[in-house]
Amino acid sequence: MGSLQNQKPDNGFAGTIKPLDPEEFRRQGHLVIDFLADYYKSVERYPVRSQVEPGYLKKRMPDSAPYDAEPIEDILRDVQKDIVPGITHWQSPNYFAYFPASGSIAGFLGEVLGTGFNIVGFNWMSSPAATELETIVMDWLGKMLDLPSEFLFSGGGGGVLQGTTCEAILCTLVAARDQMLKKIGRENINKLVVYGSDQTHSALQKAAQIAGINPNNFRAVATTRADAFGLTADALRATIESDVESGLVPLFLCPTIGTTSSTAVDPLGPLCDVAEEYGIWVHVDAAYAGSICICPEYRHFLDGIEKAHSFSFNAHKWFLTTLDCCCLWVKDPGALIKALSTYPEYLRNKASETKQVVDYKDWQITLSRRFRSLKLWLVIRSYGVANLRKFLRSHVKMAKNFEGLIGMDKRFEVVVPRNFATVCFRISPIEIGGNHQIVTKEDAANNFNAKLLESINESGKIYMTHAVIGGVYVMRFAVGASLTENKHVIWAWKVVQEHANALLTSS
Repeated sequence: MGSLQNQKPDNGFAGTIKPLDPEEFRRQGHLVIDFLADYYKSVERYPVRSQVEPGYLKKRMPDSAPYDAEPIEDILRDVQKDIVPGITHWQSPNYFAYFPASGSIAGFLGEVLGTGFNIVGFNWMSSPAATELETIVMDWLGKMLDLPSEFLFSGGGGGVLQGTTCEAILCTLVAARDQMLKKIGRENINKLVVYGSDQTHSALQKAAQIAGINPNNFRAVATTRADAFGLTADALRATIESDVESGLVPLFLCPTIGTTSSTAVDPLGPLCDVAEEYGIWVHVDAAYAGSICICPEYRHFLDGIEKAHSFSFNAHKWFLTTLDCCCLWVKDPGALIKALSTYPEYLRNKASETKQVVDYKDWQITLSRRFRSLKLWLVIRSYGVANLRKFLRSHVKMAKNFEGLIGMDKRFEVVVPRNFATVCFRISPIEIGGNHQIVTKEDAANNFNAKLLESINESGKIYMTHAVIGGVYVMRFAVGASLTENKHVIWAWKVVQEHANALLTSS
């Protein structure tokens, strides 16, 4: 890799590069596709969690950028040598951490097409196909999920592709905020209260901070193991009533279908009934589990959605659509538009002014937006509803198999009920210590399971992450990588047992 040191004169050639030469694009594109195909073919051989130390890359890179052009062949060699070691391999079949980021040929090629066209689709006029395809695909997907017609364009609502759930929550929270402040006056913003549970994703608290909600008015309502860590209507009501008595104004509730810690499910119907009494906007976050609700046997988790105001899930998690692609539906697009719209002179055009089109710039935080609908369209068309359901069900079956393996080893326990394809488990406290030294304290159990997980992840053989649920440290085994097969699940359990045996023996 070259350097800016000893710079050479440009000799008049600075204007001769051809950044989009079709034939050179074809040649380099083939090299990159071949590189990635080989990567997927061999990804199982890499340590799943990156083994590098902080700051590793700076030691391998020059201090300054190259002055002269470098060939793609050299760059790809450096990708293999320097970048790949620093990647945690989310596409590895032995990846069971966080939630999946499932990839696919269709998702990748849709991304390539969208990136290749490189349009900036802020309004209809900037690229009509981008807007119109998005409205069509969002109605398709809404029907696959059996969403009430009020969430679809065909029923007066509508869907939009955001980057992430964080954005979806923020946009709907801002819409709810502005609606409420119009009623009570902007000077009363410090009275607004936002509600979630102690299992709700931190994105809700961040959105509340950004939207100007008083930090003291953020409620993380306690959940219990007895209710499988779902938010109960009684607990919500008690919290709301206390706030109302204090002169505060309930604003926004975010129930979750598949919480991050344990994939707990909040009961939408009862929660929405409480929210309706107090005029609260309900946004349903199904970032992880929304995908599987296209399967009829899982659709019941969305019962009550007809009473909510907005709903989102991440197609980039468990729906074969590469990051980023968060699907958001709202019953009242006008609420989003009123809160998020700007209309400078340089964006004025006949189509927008006749209100015959959707201008997605008014449905999101940013002005600029990518052509995300292409990859979602390719995924749905390339695999079809039947195959997408089959794909999702296969992961649930694998998670059930892992759960069964846990049940055959009395040292381990599943800590919370498994709803989808994520299993939360640990070594039981009574088994900890080995050599007949029985330890029953939860803190000792938590420490032991934390050591066990770190030992497993350091090996590079598999990768899992943890959660603390009701004070209990659990290992999370999330099945969902596109290349994972049942043999990888069996292998993962063997790895867990091997490390548990070693740690128990040395305790």
